[in-house]
Amino acid sequence: MNALPEPVARYPKASAELDAQGALSPFAPDAVVVDEGRTHKGTAEIADWIAQAAVAVKARPAVLSADLEDGAHLVRASVSGDFPGSPVELTFRFHLSPDGISRLEIRP
Repeated sequence: MNALPEPVARYPKASAELDAQGALSPFAPDAVVVDEGRTHKGTAEIADWIAQAAVAVKARPAVLSADLEDGAHLVRASVSGDFPGSPVELTFRFHLSPDGISRLEIRP
């Protein structure tokens, strides 16, 4: 497993602790998150997404692997919580900018 840059490592750690502010903090102000076919732009929309898609259903990721592909950090995680189909394995594709996470795409 590749070592993760600090912003990428911070997101799953804070998410596993259901720490909404901690999960939001590594994102750049103009970041984009794509999850379940929906796009969330900017920290206000991303904060709402974290509250609804993660904290409300107690979605806790456990990192299984980490790789680097075409400049993006790929994190495979088992996510468990209070939602149908739990646990589920997901791939988190992180893109970084000098300001932090600039884009996160989540896929099965």
